[in-house]
Amino acid sequence: MPHPDLEFERPAEGPALVDRLGRPLHDLRISVTDRCNFRCRYCMPKEVFGPDFAFLPRSEILTFEEIARIARLFADRGVKKLRLTGGEPTLRAQLPELIRMLREIPGVDIAMTTNGTMLKTLAEPLARAGLDRVTVSLDSLDDATFRSMNDMDFPVAMVLEGIDAAAAAGLGPVKLNAVVRKGVNDHTLIDLARHFRGTEHIVRFIEFMDVGSTNGWKMDEVMPASDLLQQLNAVFPLAPVDANYAGEVAQRYRYLDGQGEVGFITSVTQPFCGTCTRARLSAEGSVYTCLFAAEAGADLRAAIRSGASDEDLGALIDATWTQRTDRYSELRSASTSGLRPRVEMSYIGG
Repeated sequence: MPHPDLEFERPAEGPALVDRLGRPLHDLRISVTDRCNFRCRYCMPKEVFGPDFAFLPRSEILTFEEIARIARLFADRGVKKLRLTGGEPTLRAQLPELIRMLREIPGVDIAMTTNGTMLKTLAEPLARAGLDRVTVSLDSLDDATFRSMNDMDFPVAMVLEGIDAAAAAGLGPVKLNAVVRKGVNDHTLIDLARHFRGTEHIVRFIEFMDVGSTNGWKMDEVMPASDLLQQLNAVFPLAPVDANYAGEVAQRYRYLDGQGEVGFITSVTQPFCGTCTRARLSAEGSVYTCLFAAEAGADLRAAIRSGASDEDLGALIDATWTQRTDRYSELRSASTSGLRPRVEMSYIGG
């Protein structure tokens, strides 16, 4: 039975799989690597992910054939959207080949979230392989702020070149995700919105989340999206826009002068657990049903490499989703951080 506090507008044809709170399986996020060339403090702080950190050896990461097999099984169960994540997905060698393999799955949209640093050279081959669109992480246009936040001294100009390359390759409109940390980059966000006004690209502001246990999350560093909306509306008047589909995470607003739109992702102050349709596949083949999940997921890699049939793998996926009760963000409080160890965002993608 669906939880009385949660609602989901089911598609007319009915979902293939539904969890214990009435939410259908619709999206699969696929982490293709646990490595990243940034060390953003809200995701992969250097203090933890430093030069001595042991990333997964190649033999433990899913092969492209294994990823494609799993993705096809998820598509058979109602998944319509595949999103490649990381770490930083463009660090995975021969990534266009994986896109080509996923493109053979009927009826799926294929997207990727990236920091944009490799798009100048990869956007065109990824588009040719069948990638539909990209989302680029861009926390500030102020170069000093951006370099400080990625903590690897990458210049913002490199990401802007990647965004231009993605658009030229037909991967637009590009969505731009900015994680907002009060006192860190909030003073630069109006300029970020201003820069992309009048383009096809859409800036989305994300509240700083308590993902994993290494990012030093504090509630007083969360800038409520409502505060930022008020600031932005005072400069560029906005009006709300209906969601594109049930379960869309961003609250959409359009500029009243017709110069595009922005979005706000409010998983801290206004959780949207009730319409979450996402499963996540880690780089080494574990399935997680929440961004804030416990450290252990359902191990598909072990099943695959022990010779499991598609029927056996499908039964494991079915059991994992149909038993799902995750609603961490709706239960979040000052005490939740100590309830259990949680998987790191860098491990299963944002």
